[in-house]
Amino acid sequence: MSEPAKERAGGHESVAALLWGPPRVPSRGPRPKLSLDRIVDTAITLADAEGIDAVSMQRVASDLGYTKMSLYRYVSRRDELLALMTDTAYGPAPRIGGPSRGWRDGLRDWGMAMWPVLGAHPWLLRTAVGARVMGPNELAWTETALEALSGTGLGGAERLDAVVLVAGHLRSLAQQVPFPETGSGNGTEAQIARVMAPLLAEHGDRYPEARAAFGAAEGRDSALEFGLRCILDGLEHRIGRSAPEGAGGQAPG
Repeated sequence: MSEPAKERAGGHESVAALLWGPPRVPSRGPRPKLSLDRIVDTAITLADAEGIDAVSMQRVASDLGYTKMSLYRYVSRRDELLALMTDTAYGPAPRIGGPSRGWRDGLRDWGMAMWPVLGAHPWLLRTAVGARVMGPNELAWTETALEALSGTGLGGAERLDAVVLVAGHLRSLAQQVPFPETGSGNGTEAQIARVMAPLLAEHGDRYPEARAAFGAAEGRDSALEFGLRCILDGLEHRIGRSAPEGAGGQAPG
């Protein structure tokens, strides 16, 4: 194993220990007033207000009124702090009723529950990516979505791909505006339509289809729901082809 690979593996191990192991507490000195929860909450507040690039060990320590060395008694590196922030920001997984609810409604509700999380913490689009260790909260979100798809006839890898597909739609839409509106998921199309309205009023004859489409978007903004329906329709077709008889789909042809 190369030295960079060893460093990455060691980094994953330390992050896993911090996310999944017992709480790290100082072993020496007086009972501290600082805590890991306070550090993470302060870092999340900072990231929500100023973006993830503002988060550094020095800045978080300063906001807490402590020295940077004080933080090292709880968290050793910035990447460990980002991992803790990410898992804390996700929060507990939603309750969507499991497979008894029906996979389609369950997966839709899962996506709608994740949308306001991305709206509240847009920096998750940067920290919740790549080959990394997921924490208990984030893994529970994945588990919930996979459970909704159990019994559909899809294999484990296909179910995971389906979850990634839904999450990718949410992430793609969230990237269109700095702070997606929470709750309904509406807002992106209407905001773009308002920005483009003056230009389309002047140059609309050259772009008649765009003028008509953006004009309709001002009164009907449903990119989140529309995209979810298209994804679910595609999954429904796939499930119908792969599920055995009696498993909620047609027998393979």
